[in-house]
Order: sequence, then structure tokens, then C-alpha cells
Amino acid sequence: MNKHDIRELKRYAAKVRIHIINEVFSAASGHPGGSLSCADILTALYFAKMRVDPKRPLWEDRDRFVLSKGHCTPALYAVLAERGFFPKEDLLTFRNIDSYLEGHPNMRSVPGVDMSTGSLGQGISAAVGMAMAGRLDKKGYRVYAIIGDGEIQEGQVWEAFMAAAHYKLDNLTVFLDYNGLQIDGRITDVMSPEPVADKFKAFGWNVLEADGHDFEKIIKSIDQAINTEGKPTIIIAATIKGKGVSFMENQAGWHGSAPNREQKDQAITELSKALEELEVE
Repeated sequence: MNKHDIRELKRYAAKVRIHIINEVFSAASGHPGGSLSCADILTALYFAKMRVDPKRPLWEDRDRFVLSKGHCTPALYAVLAERGFFPKEDLLTFRNIDSYLEGHPNMRSVPGVDMSTGSLGQGISAAVGMAMAGRLDKKGYRVYAIIGDGEIQEGQVWEAFMAAAHYKLDNLTVFLDYNGLQIDGRITDVMSPEPVADKFKAFGWNVLEADGHDFEKIIKSIDQAINTEGKPTIIIAATIKGKGVSFMENQAGWHGSAPNREQKDQAITELSKALEELEVE
């Protein structure tokens, strides 16, 4: 990708982060920390790599995406809205009792959502099934998923990883949003999953590592995954929880807390300044 393309992706990601803060503030609830950490990955997928059509959200040959860490819908909804799947104004109805934008993704009500998720561990299992279905139906679509690093403490995910490798699902690419924090603190203190890369290799996966906030490296990793045959790919993406908002970065307390008005205004000011700098470039 050239510098112009990368700059465009950065602009979209900056807009997505502004939406995330507005969504969570409007709802007075939600999960900003992990949404901000995976915003760049989602932006790269939906604006650079995935084959989707907002006018045909159920297009049979589209690429599929599963947000296994389903509590981070503020990021997914923001990307889908920016991509044109539904009006951006609707984002401010997030978690409203009458809104279709629920706290966890619902494939029955939200255009562009391919799988309903929320209970950690189940999303990646569904993604494996979707990839297997594509293989059996001889379809050319790819399946992408994002899982949380706290989520891999679940036993079910390892059953899914084992199945994906056993069936050689090279049409499956999974991002591990590795920000190092979960609701109760550092993942290494709560229940350490290390050594993560070695475990995935032992399970038969193609293992890549990348900076989850560097678009060139994210895109390069996706391309490597696409060109890998006979194995599913896991991209261990090093990220920062709360990325882009100074007082949220690397703070476990922002896992599931909404900002008050003063905090929201500060966050929007910081993110808007970053967007303005990108516009000037």
C-alpha cells in the first residue's frame, strides 16, 4: 500500500475512535478500552482487505467477520457505519432500549454483522464452523475473527483452535488483540496464557506477530495469511488498551467503564486533534 492509502486508513481509524467514545458516553455504558485497541485492525479489514458490499450485507460470496470479543461492539459498529452499512447517526442510539445496536452484536438486527457473539469463547468456535462451511461448499470467501487476550483463558477456544488446524482451514485468519489487560487487571496476573506464540505453533497454526496499530504491518500480515496454504493463521497483534485517549491507555479500569462528560470532552478533543493533523497531511 502507498502512503496515501495508509493515511486514508489512519483517518478512518481516527473517526472510528471518535465514534467509540460518543457511543459509550451516549449509552453511559460499554467497553471503550478494548474497542479502542482493536479499532485499527477492524479498519484495515473493512477498508482495505475484506470483500464486502454494504448494499448487499448478506451477499453469499462476501468475506465473513466474527467479533469473538463481543463486548467491543462500539468499534465494530463504528466501522460498519463508516463503511456504509447503516447511518452513522444511529451510533448514538447504542445500547438504547429501543435501538437495534445492542451491547453485543446481533446478526438478526444489525446489517453487516455475520455472527451474534458475547459469551467469550463461542465466537471463535463459530468462525471455525463458518470457515469449514466455506470449504465444504467450495466457496472462495475468507473468514476473519478478532479474539481477546483474556478470552484465550477459556478452554473452548483451544478446542476451536485444535479443530481449525486439524481441518487445515487456511481460509481462516484470526487476530489476537493482545493488549495485556482484562477486566481484573493484567492477563499474566489473572491467568497467564504465555507462551502464546509457542502454544499456537504447537496447535498447528501459522503464527504471525505484528504491531496492531501499524497499518503497513497489519496489511502485510493479512497478505501473508492469505498466501499460507494448509494452515489457519493467527496474527498476534500487540495493541494498547484505550489506544488514542491519553488517560485510558494501558488502564484496566477502562475495560468496561463509560466516561463522564468532562472525560468524554477531553477524549474527543484529543482524538479530533489527531484527525485534524491527518487531514492537514
